[in-house]
Amino acid sequence: MWSDQHNMIVRMPAAAAANRVSEIVEFCTSGLVDSLSRCSLVRHYKASTRIGLARSEMVGQEADQSDQGGLMAESDKVFAGSIPMLYDTLMVPLIFEAYATGMAELVAASSPDSVLETAAGSGVVTRAIAPKLRADARYMVTDLSQPMLDYAATRQGSDRRIEWLKADALDLPFGDASFDVVCCQFGAMFFPNRVAGYVEARRVLRPGGRFVFSVWDRIEENVFAHEVTTAVAAVFPDDPPRFLARTPHGYYDIALIHDELGRAGFSNIQIETHDEVSHAPSARDVATAYCQGTPLRNEILARDTSLLQVATDRATEAIASRHGEGWVAGKIQAHVIVATVATNISQE
Repeated sequence: MWSDQHNMIVRMPAAAAANRVSEIVEFCTSGLVDSLSRCSLVRHYKASTRIGLARSEMVGQEADQSDQGGLMAESDKVFAGSIPMLYDTLMVPLIFEAYATGMAELVAASSPDSVLETAAGSGVVTRAIAPKLRADARYMVTDLSQPMLDYAATRQGSDRRIEWLKADALDLPFGDASFDVVCCQFGAMFFPNRVAGYVEARRVLRPGGRFVFSVWDRIEENVFAHEVTTAVAAVFPDDPPRFLARTPHGYYDIALIHDELGRAGFSNIQIETHDEVSHAPSARDVATAYCQGTPLRNEILARDTSLLQVATDRATEAIASRHGEGWVAGKIQAHVIVATVATNISQE
């Protein structure tokens, strides 16, 4: 059965293939098939995904589809060049540190033996979690971007508990039931197929294990991101860059998140919405962080390489006009999710 499905999927256009895979994953996590068949599905799914994405890249298609944000451009996932350094020095203190502390507390609450972090980025969560883990804990830190992972490793002190590995959250190189906790701060929005990513998280979790992750709320609830997007759009009125609204802030529907986790096989799902205040020394720091420390930079440069500074200046002016000179503050808001694997079949 799975071989037939695999052969059909690899011939499909990328978007249709992703939809078909989601349907199969939902069926196989519904309890109607045995564990051996599920393992077979995982193997065929991974092969289908790799072949489908390779085909899409060859013909220049943007194969990634977000249910809320539309097509996710390939440039949305490129964190290289100067982005890792600017991301860590500007974006992390601006919006990520506030949530990293809470994430670390949730992860460490059960005193886990082993933790897997996916989409670790520049390591802000890693730096928050490591001090809270037991001395004999195992901590595997992964990211799809080698430049980001390399940068994160340079920011982390020597720690024999931590292992750094480039890995795809949709194709984890770990055996079943390998970890007590899987965590991912603000990475799920970048998954080409979120249900598949959630299936992988569930697969590597032990019974009773927890998947702890966070996603941003809609862009209108995140003041600086919204203001930057609006200001940069004015520089390119015929083709406004939409990275921030499309991807980081494009996966905010709580009902959808709950549904996709359920389709992946999680039954105990808790979602809370937390708002924080984002602070920066100046409007210029905020504008530079978003325009030059995220893949928004790639979108701007793709439109006109000479307008990166102009776009940054426009964003600076927009933020300063609303928040003044000197230190600025703006609301940020995110959803924090804890999904637990059942301890026995009757709880599925």
